[in-house]
Amino acid sequence: MELFDKQKDAVGQGERTLLVYVELPNNRHIHNGMDEFAELASSSGLSVLKNLKVSRNNAKAKHFIGSGKVEELAELVKELELDLVIFSAELSPSQERNLEADLKCQVMDRTGLILDIFSLRASSFEGKLQVELAQLRHLSTRLVRGWTHLERQKGGIGMRGPGETQLETDKRLIAVRIKNITKRLDKVHKQRDLGRKSRIKNELPMVALAGYTNAGKSTLFNTITKAEVFANDQLFATLDSTIRRVILPASGEAVIADTVGFIQNLPHDLVAAFKSTLEETSQANVLLHVVDAADEYNIEKIEQVQEIITDIGADKVPSILVMNKIDCVENLEPRLDRDENGRIFRVWISAQTGDGIDLLYQALAEQLSGMMTRAKIQIDVKSAYIRSEIHNIGYIHNEKVDDFGQWVLEINVTHHYLSKILSLKGVTLLWEQKAQ
Repeated sequence: MELFDKQKDAVGQGERTLLVYVELPNNRHIHNGMDEFAELASSSGLSVLKNLKVSRNNAKAKHFIGSGKVEELAELVKELELDLVIFSAELSPSQERNLEADLKCQVMDRTGLILDIFSLRASSFEGKLQVELAQLRHLSTRLVRGWTHLERQKGGIGMRGPGETQLETDKRLIAVRIKNITKRLDKVHKQRDLGRKSRIKNELPMVALAGYTNAGKSTLFNTITKAEVFANDQLFATLDSTIRRVILPASGEAVIADTVGFIQNLPHDLVAAFKSTLEETSQANVLLHVVDAADEYNIEKIEQVQEIITDIGADKVPSILVMNKIDCVENLEPRLDRDENGRIFRVWISAQTGDGIDLLYQALAEQLSGMMTRAKIQIDVKSAYIRSEIHNIGYIHNEKVDDFGQWVLEINVTHHYLSKILSLKGVTLLWEQKAQ
């Protein structure tokens, strides 16, 4: 039996649950905090019987909440025959132990809930390792909960043990497991770094999708790449980072990366575990910050995502706000918004219906213009098929047929795609003018 099964803070499906949303001075400005907390519980498949809101100016050391509220919760647990109570606030290990002792049921905080959702959704090898690493780091601070009744093993003939408590044994085993997972992830990260260096060397543009969870990133990713990444109307529907090569109209070949969705107060252990995945965002040439245009709290969520983007070092990457789901809002049409310098900073689209995707391609082409080159090429008669491909990918300024029946094209494509074209048989470069 694996060690993690012994002490796992995981949630079983359909457990009778009470949600306690704790409102503190630092989160009173978050208008949808309670609704999002309930949605997280729903995403984990819990049977939520009641939601409570508790307002506090500061946390109590023993239970986080006051003793009177603890007594009230204990009565509710008994009356509703609850299996689980989840607090929106981050509880210390001792607070969890004290609450469990008084409430006579399992207690966890929002971090434990998010970790459980991640464990349910991770499907790739790397994703599973990242989630397990975050779970073990979280668990290592809470091991004492299950072993406070054990004393150091006594000596004597036939009674001499390893000289450590079960708690110490488990902490040591967890440390070994964390070390092994870290080594395996390092190998995966090195492979990822090699791929990233290869893209940079070949001047292959990279576009990363980022945004609040359930903003529609995976749907947009599928629309652009024609892939079939799992997309659903729920929090953290997609965890595993997915990278695809794609042909962008007017830009040519590029790489699109879909990353894990963000959420307010994303647990530190998860940010650390997914650091390599999130690095795809910081290494991108363009960042598409996907926003749910139909969400009445999207301004707050944009700010929260921006904070995480800054934390992972991606705030210097040129970004475009992609206001998605305009099909869910009346009288919203696809459009481009430009700033005072004429730069496109926002695009309004529907990834579900495809409305406005052409405007998004236009915005990407402008943003990637620094990676574009203007060139004149000659294509012989036998290789005329290349011309139709360039029509679909790049921008053709001028084209004509010379006296020998060969096509002469003046085109605008990325450096990478031009190199790819010139490697084909029957294509000759006449001149090239790189973007400044």
